[in-house]
Amino acid sequence: MPATIDLHCHSTISDGMYSPEELVAYAYEQGLKVMALTDHDDMGGLARARVAAEQLGMQFINGVEISVTWKNRTLHIVGLKVNPEFAPLKDKLATVRQGRLERAAIIAKGLEDAGISGCLEGAKAIAGAGIVTRSHFARYLVEAGHVKDIKTVFKKYMVKGKPGFVNHVWMPLEEAITLIKDSGGTAVIAHPGRYDLGRTNLHLLMHEFRMLGGEAIEVVTGSHNPPQYQQFAMIAHRFSLKASLGSDFHGPGMSFMPMGRIQDLPTNCVPVWQGWEEAKALN
Repeated sequence: MPATIDLHCHSTISDGMYSPEELVAYAYEQGLKVMALTDHDDMGGLARARVAAEQLGMQFINGVEISVTWKNRTLHIVGLKVNPEFAPLKDKLATVRQGRLERAAIIAKGLEDAGISGCLEGAKAIAGAGIVTRSHFARYLVEAGHVKDIKTVFKKYMVKGKPGFVNHVWMPLEEAITLIKDSGGTAVIAHPGRYDLGRTNLHLLMHEFRMLGGEAIEVVTGSHNPPQYQQFAMIAHRFSLKASLGSDFHGPGMSFMPMGRIQDLPTNCVPVWQGWEEAKALN
């Protein structure tokens, strides 16, 4: 049955389509009782989302999704129950966001060289006050009629060897985990099934993540299929990691799965929220 908790979603503070308040209202309408907002490299929407959740009687978890580089690959680490006022985390995320601006300019130059002009301005217009991400470029290319849908944008322009691809270096894995933990939070590997690591690198990642103080992986997520739920439940057990779940919702037409549709964890998992005061709302 669908879960009533969602620990991974995005607002307009990063690359989602709904404002923090709109996202909370949407989650409430979908029957959720507990949610975390996990914008990319930015905690600017947490206070607004918390107020909206409290007004609706929902339990809210502070979160963030940090971009990291591990063995020349980009991974995402979700921090749950982080302290948004923890200065070292705030300062480092500000540096990462500056790097995103620099990356955006390079993406735009690559697309312009490929014959598509106005991409940076278009992406910025869609992003508004939020950080400019690849998703904003994708939305602009679709809205401008260059490509039929967002999935095609990434395949045609944003993967390695294509004009919009940038091999950007993000925060080191160890630093991301340390900052999350030092802020009082829990580090979670986001959607591990998306990284195409192969068995050896996947197990190396899980071992290193655990040794560095990481505590959980997303077992059920919008981009995993049901066989992967069982696969990553087994991996979580093997490496003594807890299990998390989240839709990774960005907005209608942008996401693998809407909020409120994601399934409960397999019964053999230890939920990352076990023992949390906020999780009492699930009983």
